[in-house]
Amino acid sequence: MIHNTERISALIITYNEMGYIEKCLESVSFADEIIVVDSYSTDGTYQFLLNHPKVKVLQKPFVNYTDQKSFALKQASNDWVLFLDADEVITEPLREEIKITATRDSKHSAYWCYRKFMFQNRRLYFSGWQTDKNYRLFRKSKVRFCDKKIVHETLIVNGSSGVLHKPLMHYCYKTYTDYKMKMMKYGRLKAKEAFQQKKTFNYFSLIVKPLWKFSYNYIIRLGILDGKKGIIVCYLNALGEGERYMELKRLWKKRQHVYSPSFR
Repeated sequence: MIHNTERISALIITYNEMGYIEKCLESVSFADEIIVVDSYSTDGTYQFLLNHPKVKVLQKPFVNYTDQKSFALKQASNDWVLFLDADEVITEPLREEIKITATRDSKHSAYWCYRKFMFQNRRLYFSGWQTDKNYRLFRKSKVRFCDKKIVHETLIVNGSSGVLHKPLMHYCYKTYTDYKMKMMKYGRLKAKEAFQQKKTFNYFSLIVKPLWKFSYNYIIRLGILDGKKGIIVCYLNALGEGERYMELKRLWKKRQHVYSPSFR
């Protein structure tokens, strides 16, 4: 069957992604152009990308995820964009679905994609990840990233949205330390977002929110069925939630220190 697939730009943002980016790039090799925006990696990622025959790589200092992805989106030459994280891999069935979907007469402006969370190289079935999905395929001319969100960026779509039936693979958990650092970073960025929105710190949230996060994912979202992997992932997600409120506390304390009068 012949489909009137339009040209596709694959976009990725990176920072120290060796061990992830290789599989990601291989999986999007069908795209008509591959653009990677790197935020000055120190592990050899940038050098690897420079030597990749199919990749156009740019470097930009990291401000936040929305800023980085908005910049990357502007670089795309084609209207259809496939936007991935460096730890995501397009499977062969999904690749074929994308080719069928990214057409001139496509009925939607953007498409959600479900993700299978991979704990190292093994599937995590529950722990809050079973319904995880994100926008991954969309028309550049019909979308923009909301500038009020700086982490877990929000795509604003002009038009209707559809859902791709085939999931992608999300290799988010490489090692304990790697995932812990990722969750802590997300927590600090969420705190910065909350601080900019004038949300105040309180000890109730610091104590209760992490406990609720763990309980919700481990019990209600059935993380208990993922065994030891479920305990680890649910704990680290809760740890990131705790870091969010600790960082919010630090930001307000720093602000009070800056604006408090000095008495000598």
